[in-house]
Amino acid sequence: MRAQLGDQLVVESATTGATRRDGEIVALHHEDGTPPYEVRWSDTNEVTLVFPGPDAHIRHFEHGPASPREPSRPTTDQTGGLGRAEGGPKGDESRRTRPGRPPNPGDIGRRVATERTRQGLSREETARRARMAPEYLAYLEEQPADPTVATLIRLADALGTTTVVLRGGGTDLPPGQGHALLHPQLRDLSPDECRVLLSTHGVGRIAVSTPNGPAVVPVNYEVVEDAIVFRTAPDSVPAAAVGTDVAFEVDHVDEAMSKGWSVLVVGPARAVTEPDAVRRLVDGAHTEPWAGGEREMWVAILPTRITGRRITPAGR
Repeated sequence: MRAQLGDQLVVESATTGATRRDGEIVALHHEDGTPPYEVRWSDTNEVTLVFPGPDAHIRHFEHGPASPREPSRPTTDQTGGLGRAEGGPKGDESRRTRPGRPPNPGDIGRRVATERTRQGLSREETARRARMAPEYLAYLEEQPADPTVATLIRLADALGTTTVVLRGGGTDLPPGQGHALLHPQLRDLSPDECRVLLSTHGVGRIAVSTPNGPAVVPVNYEVVEDAIVFRTAPDSVPAAAVGTDVAFEVDHVDEAMSKGWSVLVVGPARAVTEPDAVRRLVDGAHTEPWAGGEREMWVAILPTRITGRRITPAGR
């Protein structure tokens, strides 16, 4: 049995041959189109993970754009001999996601949407990479869904991240507790590669000297015309960077794959005080400082040296 997105799974009565149940295949779990499938049933609009039995077959047809419908968890008597089924919202969540209500995404949906947007990917492209229907991805991003493990794995692969990140696991643990690669390769990055990894914004760490000794603190940063800029309060630790040479570091660790990279920027820091320059920074800022509070002082680090390293499996 092989299917494509948008095909119909039909379950027939073993005695009469009449259609007992049918639904649209909204997600594939294997590139070759073999089972299992995630199916949105036409009679309930529910999405379940289905391992088709001998009473089921695929109906192939040209499928036009479908409107997103609301999945919910089926009861056990709705699976009707199709094998194990799972997925869909839990408990009374289906009653809170009726059509016409504003999006109310769960944590997984928010993380998927945030990562997809950060990478500049459309829903259609992300759905194609994850081998699922765009309407189903829209549902996952907009409602408190409970996707299957296989769906999370495909989404993580499509977004270049891990299921742990999408689930929000390990947020209170320091990275790097996994095993090292069997044959790791540590490679120096060129300045251009470092600039690409710095991208336009994110969270980095600034190292400064204070009256109490060296300090390293995280800040939300932007990249503007090759300068690292961030907002802080005049009496904060990061503000001590002004008028000195500082180090600024950004990194990313792929815990599941035991690989990652880091970029180090060194250069003088100065306060940005020109009204027009401050206005441009405020207008172009991607996020507010996560620490909150009054943080209206802008600091710019002018790189004089940019270095970086990446850990990958040997030969990559």
